Amino acid sequence: MSAPGYIQIQLISAEAFAPFGDLLEVSGRPDKMINQGLCGRYHDRAQMAFFEGRAGLSLFNAEPRDLPMPLAMMERHPEGSQAFIPMSEHGFLVIVAPDEGGKPGVPRAFETQPGQAVNFHRGTWHGVLTPLQAPGLFAVVDRIGAGDNLQEHWFETPFVVERA
Repeated sequence: MSAPGYIQIQLISAEAFAPFGDLLEVSGRPDKMINQGLCGRYHDRAQMAFFEGRAGLSLFNAEPRDLPMPLAMMERHPEGSQAFIPMSEHGFLVIVAPDEGGKPGVPRAFETQPGQAVNFHRGTWHGVLTPLQAPGLFAVVDRIGAGDNLQEHWFETPFVVERA
């Protein structure tokens, strides 16, 4: 058990991450075989939701972080979901928290495995894009549209994220 103020990283699973979003991965049998039977399609794996706007795909190049790592701020996007899709064969750190009265509750930290991506549900508190090794290149699918789609919360005392 970690001390108060410390968040230990767990291995991500679809069940543990479900309250916050979708774990995107190739698991089980494909829904359909396409391209002359040479490609398995794993269909409709994310609940992308946007309020007034459209889905956009952007590329992000993030600097890797070292652990233990301070967690001073979390953000959320009230107008749309957001997917982080790594463009390398590396896992990355995912930090999420339940909403407690318009602020993030106690954060949880997960580490993905190579080949996994995440989609945060609309309004989910989450940490910033956090690769643990280079390259930190990601495709990000999120809402493009008018209005403010970013809320940030800064903690009075930062948490510390560490390996278990």
